[in-house]
Amino acid sequence: MTAPVDATHPTTDITTTLGALIDDVIRPQAATVDRDGVFPRQGIDALVAAGLLGLASSTDVGGGGQGMRTVAGVIERLAAECGSTAMVVLMHYAATAVIEAHGPREVRTAIAQGGHLSTLAFSEFGSRSHFWSPTGSASSADDGTVRLDARKSWVTSAGEANSYVWSSLPLSPTAGSMTLWLVPADTAGLSITGDFDGLGLRGNGSRPMTADGLHVPADAMLATDGAGLDTALSVVLPWFLVLNAAFCLGLATSAVAEAGRHLTRTTLTHTGAALRDAPVTRRALAQLIIRADALRAFLGDTLTALETGRDDAMLRVLQVKALAGETAADVTDGAMQLCGGSAFRKELGLERRFRDSRAARVMAPTTDALHDFVGRVATGLPLLDEVNR
Repeated sequence: MTAPVDATHPTTDITTTLGALIDDVIRPQAATVDRDGVFPRQGIDALVAAGLLGLASSTDVGGGGQGMRTVAGVIERLAAECGSTAMVVLMHYAATAVIEAHGPREVRTAIAQGGHLSTLAFSEFGSRSHFWSPTGSASSADDGTVRLDARKSWVTSAGEANSYVWSSLPLSPTAGSMTLWLVPADTAGLSITGDFDGLGLRGNGSRPMTADGLHVPADAMLATDGAGLDTALSVVLPWFLVLNAAFCLGLATSAVAEAGRHLTRTTLTHTGAALRDAPVTRRALAQLIIRADALRAFLGDTLTALETGRDDAMLRVLQVKALAGETAADVTDGAMQLCGGSAFRKELGLERRFRDSRAARVMAPTTDALHDFVGRVATGLPLLDEVNR
């Protein structure tokens, strides 16, 4: 398993551009996006205008040509400010990886130019977080098209994306366990069938979608019939898991930073001491810093393993989201405790990060599933039993 290596040209311009967008648009909108549960359209449009949605696209179609390390850095910075925006962009990059590998040139070019938002549509009501076991069907129609029918349970950017990387059972029952399709958002038969009023990531537009007699051309297939699971495991999973870890790192480090600021600037009137003056408080903060720094080191090692094709790359990829999800949950919880009652106020942004951090544990593959996968790889078992494929 290898990951695209970052282009040799410097990323200073990316860092500067992203910083300006965060300061001008994304940070000021974050609280409203969360409070109202609205899609972060202004932030996404700003990222589109800056060309950052094409960051991971190949240079041969006009994209940024950047690899996973640079993209992970973008997700980390976005997550530190607005988890909903970061998740929308994360899912776009994960979908882009499939489209870059198997999609039509015109869509690749549209993504590279920054004007096309895509996402994954894997989770279904019938199989829930077991993305590797789709229940939605694909069947050949008399007119040469393919009919897709499915009830997707959670689709990030539902109704906002321009396309969906869609999973289904294969056309041929002997072909494999999954086939992937590129479904344009304006396809007849595609509908949003519910709203989202969640605990966290309230603006990421994660809503159920239904395909009811949806028809796509046969060449909308991404890779070959039945090869969807292999594509999901070899292409989607590394991007999705690594970027989720970067997302968690952004939440954790921003929570630690906010806690540190609060402990430094808050004083007790009756003693004149700042909260940071208590050794027990400093120790608790240090523990949070160490947890976040350990995650950063592990994420960096995972990226190195992917970039160099190291033998343990698959193991690292499976481990990193599991570690990151637990780290973000624990660190944001610790930051809430350190800041006491003040953390419950919306102004600090800690309770928002606390809520957003809970998503990583339950996003497929869940932490429990990843622990099982890690144990399988470590003991020489296949990642999935044949019965689950």
